[in-house]
Amino acid sequence: MRLTSVKAMKETDEKAVRDYGVPSLLLMANAAKAVAEVAYSMLRQNRSAAVFCGSGNNGGDGVAAAVQLLRRGVDVRCYLVGERDKMTPDEIKMERRLVEAGGALTDFFPENDKIKVFTDHAGVIIDAVFGIGLDREVLGKPLAAIRLMNASPAPVVSADIASGVEADTGRILGEAVHADVTVTFSLAKIGHFAEPGCICRGRLGIAPIGIPEELLKAAETDVFAVGPEDVTLPRRQEISHKGDYGRLLILGGSVGYTGAPALCAQAASRGGAGLVALGVPSSIYAIEAGRLYEAMPFPLPDDESGKLTTEAQLEIVDRIAASDVCVLGCGLGRSEELSKLVRSVYRMSTKQLVVDADGLFALGNEETTLRMAHVPPIFTPHAGEFLRLGGTLTGDRVSDARAFATSRQCVLVLKGHRTVCAFPDGEAYIIDAGNAGMAKGGSGDVLAGLIGALCCQLPLKRAVVTACWVHAYAGDVCSEKFGEYAMLPRDLLDTIPEAMKRITTDRNEG
Repeated sequence: MRLTSVKAMKETDEKAVRDYGVPSLLLMANAAKAVAEVAYSMLRQNRSAAVFCGSGNNGGDGVAAAVQLLRRGVDVRCYLVGERDKMTPDEIKMERRLVEAGGALTDFFPENDKIKVFTDHAGVIIDAVFGIGLDREVLGKPLAAIRLMNASPAPVVSADIASGVEADTGRILGEAVHADVTVTFSLAKIGHFAEPGCICRGRLGIAPIGIPEELLKAAETDVFAVGPEDVTLPRRQEISHKGDYGRLLILGGSVGYTGAPALCAQAASRGGAGLVALGVPSSIYAIEAGRLYEAMPFPLPDDESGKLTTEAQLEIVDRIAASDVCVLGCGLGRSEELSKLVRSVYRMSTKQLVVDADGLFALGNEETTLRMAHVPPIFTPHAGEFLRLGGTLTGDRVSDARAFATSRQCVLVLKGHRTVCAFPDGEAYIIDAGNAGMAKGGSGDVLAGLIGALCCQLPLKRAVVTACWVHAYAGDVCSEKFGEYAMLPRDLLDTIPEAMKRITTDRNEG
């Protein structure tokens, strides 16, 4: 799903009114109708609604939604959180309709206990305080309104985006409404999917409001949200053999870190790679050989601490040459000699590299070093590793990831609650799946194996995005079975088949 920016969305609204003759009041009425429909569907025996409105057009959407609910017999209290002298002309017109319908737009005062009592006992709350235009920290009355809505047991419907979330970045500007449902208009925005604002979204609905399709198409950006409808797995050919599905080489492991390369190799086999080889230090070879059945471990020279040495370089380079993809770093450990080895292999390899964990540590943060790969490398850092690579985290993870990927000409998989996949051409994909149960050592090794396996079988961009989605979705399936506290990375590994089967079945049935 392509997303849009605030600037592009505002320009689109203006063009619809100016160039296509679409009345702005009609756009507002259509937006309000969509919000009111959702709010009305959430009412049960308690048919009352508290509506909080700012002084912009988002507030106008809220006022117009209040009119719709009043006409359907709902007991509505509509509160103006913004300033009256800053109300837009369309919001003023909607206030007149509200009064004509028997309602009123009452000034919001945080100290008014009657407002708190009504909000606490409402059947539903509509949040129309800010919308997508917010770009400053929430203070004063709006902050009090947000806290009041969050404290109420009533379900909350946010108009366009949860108030307090920056639509272009997903940043929470102080505090934000935690909506149960967000009804956004025409196109989804980056802040609906980027962390941390995505946790305020609830269920997302996208409502058409009358903007011509050609204008919406022009408003789309190079940022995508990836959901189940966006992912397909290729059907494996009936007449085929293991060589048709790629040769993957994994280099990792050290004394004390024997689980990481095993998880990576097993995930690669689950991910459909035809042949998986695993190079490990000699001192842990027996452990890996006894643990793995499908993957083929082999020993490499190591030192007394159980880490690979530069003596392994020639064999590693030869093995990479005979492979399609190499995953480098899972459980590798850290030493000066290891860093030298990793950098040499990185410079010499002509195949696709997936660099994870200690492999990233070994590369360091020099841009000239990172750009020495013959093929755009795939880096898979978490936030701390990303900073060490020389990335910056400004609170806008999508832009930060895109800037790094384009400047270093790499593929960046910035792991997190909503992983961001950024590519050298500037495109970015936000993975809309995953959960906190995956925040355990070993989950990243499973992801690296999946990325490596799918890079053996699919074009680069599709492989990375598909692997990250399968990984996150498998985590959600795993959470359904075991819960977020008890689930383990090896449970995640064992859930990959079910996740992939669901994805394949969904696509075949569609």
